[in-house]
Amino acid sequence: MAMAKKKIAVIGGGSSGLCTIKCCLDDGLEPTCFERSEDIGGLWRFKENPEDGRASIYKSVIINTSKEMMCFSDFPILDDFPNYMHNSKIMDYFRMYAKHFDLLKYIRFKTTVVSVTKRPDFSSTGQWDIVTESKGKQESAVFDGVMVCSGHHTNAHLPLDSFPGIEKFKGRYAHSRDYKNPQEFSGKRVIVIGIGNSGGDLAVELSHEADQVFLSTRRGAWVLNRIAEEGYPVDIVLTTRFKTFFKQMLTTSMVNQWAENRLNARFNHAHYGLRPQHRIMSQHPTINDDLPNRIISGKVLVKPNIREFTETGAIFEDGTKEENIDAVFFATGYSFSFPFLQDCVKVVENQISLYKFVFPPHLEKPTLAFIGLIQPLGAIMPLAELQSRLATQVFKGLIRLPTASDMMADITQKKDEMARRYVKSPRHTIQVDYIEYMDELACLAGVKPNLLSLFLTDPKLAKEVFFGPCTPYQYRLRGPGKWDGARKAILTQRERIIKPLKTRAVGDYTHHASMPYLFKIVGIVALFAIIFAYF
Repeated sequence: MAMAKKKIAVIGGGSSGLCTIKCCLDDGLEPTCFERSEDIGGLWRFKENPEDGRASIYKSVIINTSKEMMCFSDFPILDDFPNYMHNSKIMDYFRMYAKHFDLLKYIRFKTTVVSVTKRPDFSSTGQWDIVTESKGKQESAVFDGVMVCSGHHTNAHLPLDSFPGIEKFKGRYAHSRDYKNPQEFSGKRVIVIGIGNSGGDLAVELSHEADQVFLSTRRGAWVLNRIAEEGYPVDIVLTTRFKTFFKQMLTTSMVNQWAENRLNARFNHAHYGLRPQHRIMSQHPTINDDLPNRIISGKVLVKPNIREFTETGAIFEDGTKEENIDAVFFATGYSFSFPFLQDCVKVVENQISLYKFVFPPHLEKPTLAFIGLIQPLGAIMPLAELQSRLATQVFKGLIRLPTASDMMADITQKKDEMARRYVKSPRHTIQVDYIEYMDELACLAGVKPNLLSLFLTDPKLAKEVFFGPCTPYQYRLRGPGKWDGARKAILTQRERIIKPLKTRAVGDYTHHASMPYLFKIVGIVALFAIIFAYF
């Protein structure tokens, strides 16, 4: 008699929830996804009116990671889709993915998870009682595992206590999640507080309609451009195994200096009032193509932190004052919490203890996993997918987690590393580096590409895997979930990058200078070094 499939509850139908449903199906599990809204997409589904407990974006949002780096590992984004996609294109991709793998039938829309509690026999079964609510009616069901995919952009962080006088300010103020379009601010004077990606985007967009925009920042920021050498997406150029290996051979100070020199060559951050006191590797970078253009044209004025508000304006920490302010937007990030889990996990100031940012370490049975609760230097979709692939293997008992004490030691080590590297901030509690973290998960899941084997058996592929962008397809070359199309996807990825740009024929002239000769020599030496170091 065949064993019954394990029932898995997936909480959230955004990008992480979709790939989690698929991973459950791939591993013979039976998923049920609970999505509180009426549609998939999570963060990326634009709505005119923000909903409580759900992330909200503005109409013009374009993603900061390119399509080859952000796609799911066995479903490349169409070659004619732009490299940096508008939120509507991202939704098109999610719908294609859901349709191709027939995922929608596993999602219960307009259903809220009320509580997730251990069953009385949890220590032996690992099962959970889950109470959900839909159309005012509650129901309970038993699940063998739970995968929380609700993300970390849910609760707007609005630190009004840090801004004396805000209560007497007569203008409008709101969190950036409430911003939708710039037209209503035509001719207005607007302050944007915060210089993360949302703050930079709002300041730029508002500056095309507003009379004046002031961008207030406590620390400043290093600003990256989406476009790198030869017009390639910046993450395609920077996120390679070769560069990661080369970086490990340098000191942190050397890496900081190289990166800062590179950014200052585009525009001097000190001249533009943006240079922070901290080094570039100590803060999640801001990606914005247009901010320096709006600053140099005077449409955006960079200001320090606000000391206090008046009825009609703001006084900044340098003593300067701006009057007749009509609106203030707080681009101050988000906090996350999981009230439905009650005492199973504790979140304090965005700090949560999870092994590999996935598993609570003290559960008697490892049947609870958090998917996508990370802030990567890179795209989150492939990382969430690999987390899901690992979690389903753990749920099935094919992978055993370390002891609770060993998991806590790993968690403590990561927290200490983050504290040493990053400036103290609520956004720097779940930081991961893309390749390093992907490889860490891949080692546990048995899907990390074997460079030595590739070098000996498929040099053409090995070259692209090592020197080219570390695209998600690399983690489908071997092991559980191996995809036969992975090799082709890797070898044709550059074609998909160029295809949407070639909308006008310009002849056959080509000049390839993407990698100087000396760089190639260094790369070959590094390739041999990494092979011997790893094997």
